[in-house]
Amino acid sequence: MLMGRKCWIRRDLVARLGLVACLAVAPLRFAGGQDLIQAGAPGGAVRLFYGDTAILESTDNRKDLPCTVTPEKPSIGFDLKFHAGYEVSVPLKELAGPENQLTMVFRVRRLDGGGDGIYLSQHTVVPAIDSDEGGQAYLQGWFILGEGKYHIDWLMRDRAERMCSYHWDAEASLPAKDKQMALNIAAGSVQVVEGELFKPEAPVQREQHDGPINIKVMMNFAPQDATSATLQPFDTSALLSILRSIAREPRICRFSIVAYNVQEQRVFYRQDGASQIDFPSLGDAVKELHLGTVDLKRLVQKHGNTDFLADLFTQEVKDAKDSPDALVFAGPKVMLDDGLSADTLKQLSDVKFPVFYMNYNLNPQANPWRDSISAAVRFLKGAEYTISRPRDLFFAWTEIMGRIVKLKAGRTATADGSSH
Repeated sequence: MLMGRKCWIRRDLVARLGLVACLAVAPLRFAGGQDLIQAGAPGGAVRLFYGDTAILESTDNRKDLPCTVTPEKPSIGFDLKFHAGYEVSVPLKELAGPENQLTMVFRVRRLDGGGDGIYLSQHTVVPAIDSDEGGQAYLQGWFILGEGKYHIDWLMRDRAERMCSYHWDAEASLPAKDKQMALNIAAGSVQVVEGELFKPEAPVQREQHDGPINIKVMMNFAPQDATSATLQPFDTSALLSILRSIAREPRICRFSIVAYNVQEQRVFYRQDGASQIDFPSLGDAVKELHLGTVDLKRLVQKHGNTDFLADLFTQEVKDAKDSPDALVFAGPKVMLDDGLSADTLKQLSDVKFPVFYMNYNLNPQANPWRDSISAAVRFLKGAEYTISRPRDLFFAWTEIMGRIVKLKAGRTATADGSSH
């Protein structure tokens, strides 16, 4: 979005593309890929231009190419990793002329000297710019950290070999109240921002001490803004973080996934009784969502969205054929003019498994009202958790899993007692 003379860039887009830049005087954006320049395993040889090496090792900041670098303080994402980076601005008059290319090279390493750190490079193609152009060009870059203190050496050069460099320290630390959170990255680690949101999960060693746990997840893939025609990368990443937290739970052995969208009134992906969640296949299905279009058949349905949700509850909750140990709803609120009818809710009275709702709501103060799924979960005597911040996700899932294990153990003990 263009505001005044500065182009504001969403962090979610940056997290997906690795680097975004835009011109302040026109709605142009140019993106560049992020590359790890580390050969082989950690500790392998790093190949850099001699001039780059000298500048990275120097403590002086170069300004041959005038620029201003603003470091971004490390902050926890929904993936339970620290995201850090920078924003750099360059006067457009400094980039005037034919097409140019800006190359950024930076090194991130631990302040305590442990490890070799990593070297990253990013490239952005700059279109031809008139000599009388005013304003600034803004670029951003990101990397991922574990807890710890780090030093970053950064440089940028254009095709004329003009240099801009900057050096800064960063500390990634959880506040005292969150120290019990288990992060998904080891302390002192540095990682590249992943470009593929739907990459497969690493294998998990499953536990079966008290019998295998089967779980069913019903996820509403929809944007926070119900009027949005697209599912924003930040929303997608947050929803996937919820699903990955569930996928990484070693006490769960079977997963059933139902992905749906109320606006399209359809279940667009299903996976039944699998030993792991197939994220690439889910990603292919999500890409086929068309939130900006409306089927003419749905326009003539006065209560189409409510009817869809009622059918979904009837088929997936009341008549669940997978007999899960627990069912978890997840996703943004589903605000309908007409909630589920009393008759529909009455049909759910004999549901035997516990039900939970992980309500993804970034601004609960702006939308504090109970939605249609929340009302149904409350009727089923289930538990609801609002996921507004990364810490909410960690503590909600920890509590949910504790409840599932306790309830399953109770049912197992009852069954064993009745068999004697």
